[in-house]
Amino acid sequence: MTPYDYRDPDIRRRRFRPIPVRMLVPNVITLLAICAGLTSIRLSIEGRMTLAVYAIVFAAALDGIDGRVARMIKGQSKFGAELDSLADFVNFGVAPGLMLYFWQLHELGNAGWIAAMVFAISGGLRLARFNATMDDPNKPAFAANFFTGVPAPAGAITVLLPIYVAFLELGRAPAALTAAYTLLIAFLMVSRLPVFSGKTKRMRVSPELVLPAFVAVVVFIAILIAYPWHVLSVGTALYLLCLPLGYKSYRDQARALQAASPAGGEVPSPPSAPTMASLSEPPRDDDRPGRLH
Repeated sequence: MTPYDYRDPDIRRRRFRPIPVRMLVPNVITLLAICAGLTSIRLSIEGRMTLAVYAIVFAAALDGIDGRVARMIKGQSKFGAELDSLADFVNFGVAPGLMLYFWQLHELGNAGWIAAMVFAISGGLRLARFNATMDDPNKPAFAANFFTGVPAPAGAITVLLPIYVAFLELGRAPAALTAAYTLLIAFLMVSRLPVFSGKTKRMRVSPELVLPAFVAVVVFIAILIAYPWHVLSVGTALYLLCLPLGYKSYRDQARALQAASPAGGEVPSPPSAPTMASLSEPPRDDDRPGRLH
């Protein structure tokens, strides 16, 4: 058998094929989100907490569109999926935990650092569980409408509520209360609580409502810019209050599926954490989609 001559230009061209631009665009958005998350850490260290919160919100906005852009232009890739998970861990696990520590939790010493560290680790565990269980063949079809536990971006925006309230000049909560709240959000992230995802909902706007929809979006953005802390505080409170509704909806749909099943059976539960056996199995090429969002 004649060995390959890797100096042959034809072989080198086959090894390095051009990459379509549509495959790069979602990854560029994800990299911008990572830059925003890392910048928020720097700003919090420097004490510029207002800009640090803005950076996290900007990272969450980018995280919400990178996957949709990838699906829209058919730019999904395994590389993009892995990059997206790493970005979420940095932006919505490490960065918020450090922000809270530099802002107030440092007053508790080691206890404050433990609270910040638990939140960051919970974000990583939540993302790992999502990646490991999203292709579960035993999951009922309606379960695609729900996350298992509070998603990482929502957890990051929600855990910063004490900072929003402080910026509203309503008083600064005690450091112990902030630590307890941080641990609560960390628990909600790794819990099995069903949370509405909204990813499978295809919202369509009738032609006569297109212009009013544009106006509504512009008004919302204007209010967010003019009154950011009011909008973030109210939005966070409403999100937390709506969590029981997601659990109730999941249980109702699960019971309806059980009643419609000929064999009856038990009410399906949200997917649990992956077992050690599943972690030891090598992933197949078709086990992972291109994007996680």
